Amino acid sequence: MQTELFDYDLPPAFIAQQPAEPRDSSRLMVLHRADGRIEHRHFRDIGDYLRTGDLLIGNNSRVIPARLHGRKATGGLVEIFLLRQLDDAGETWECLLRGRKLGIGAKILLEQPTTQLPITNLSLPPSSIEATVQAVHVSGTRTVHFSTAINPYLDQLGQVPLPPYITEYSGDPERYQTVYSQPEGSVAAPTAGLHFTPELLVNLRQKGIRFDTVTLHVGLDTFRPVAVERIEDHQIHTEWAEVTSVTARQINETTLQGGRIVAIGTTATRTLEWAATGAQGIDPYDVTACPWQRVSAFAGNVSLFIRPGYRFRAVDMLITNFHLPRSSLLMLVSAFVNQVHPNDPDAGRRLLLAAYAEAKQENYRFFSFGDAMLIL
Repeated sequence: MQTELFDYDLPPAFIAQQPAEPRDSSRLMVLHRADGRIEHRHFRDIGDYLRTGDLLIGNNSRVIPARLHGRKATGGLVEIFLLRQLDDAGETWECLLRGRKLGIGAKILLEQPTTQLPITNLSLPPSSIEATVQAVHVSGTRTVHFSTAINPYLDQLGQVPLPPYITEYSGDPERYQTVYSQPEGSVAAPTAGLHFTPELLVNLRQKGIRFDTVTLHVGLDTFRPVAVERIEDHQIHTEWAEVTSVTARQINETTLQGGRIVAIGTTATRTLEWAATGAQGIDPYDVTACPWQRVSAFAGNVSLFIRPGYRFRAVDMLITNFHLPRSSLLMLVSAFVNQVHPNDPDAGRRLLLAAYAEAKQENYRFFSFGDAMLIL
């Protein structure tokens, strides 16, 4: 399929600059994928579409303070955006750099942001941490080696990054974390989970709707537009993920008992689908393989590009936000909508883009701080 088929026009006014308060007051578009029917609700109403025995699965990864600042020896300012840890020690990272003349061998001394209060209980002064560019990649990223493991100092030196399209938010950085976030490792939030409150989760549990989590550390490439002309030529990024044996058992028991697996977001979806395919040595793109729903525990890298034509094995329902044009996330959601239209490989894309058009007519808010969709 051509990438341009997943393009759509979105005036900047539709991009949410502030999160809804409280979290579950955001709007909820309910899309019935079998017939394209749409309902307009609020996220706090999501329990009306769930039933006893269903299992919600969220991504519990926490966003790290991935944006660092420093200076070269010549005084030039440099911004370092951590993308992915490349070694066990935490000294070598794949990064994006902003600054001049940052080729191999360039050295940067880290500085504490002036907008943060000083933290004095760390033994290593920030000025003694040096970053050296080791490699420059075709993608524009760089391999950067730090003079010490950087993780213990991120709270002191780093800032939680917001997506570049959010330019007007200056509130609590914790609002860009899910209420169930735990292990640190993401550079962007799994935003479908931002709509949940502790009270909503308790209310759902009282109705017999269970909740569990997987982990996928979100990379920046998740949100980048697909740049190639044909989506089949796109090389998906690699991210680290984990499904524990306890969670895998609960998912499988839910399926056997007739409950539905409800993925909270595209990152949880990719993790669950990998647990049902690649983690078991099954080719994810072989539509004849693994005709039953079963996931296995795993911990490791995931590089699963879900696009129209993919057959979902693990996920029955999807909670998601409204995604960027030409993004792999939009393609994943199109594939999920298309699951119930096996004889029309383009039905999912058409129905989804029609829903996006209606969302604009109804003044929904798009992207990370925006409103949500529930796809049945």
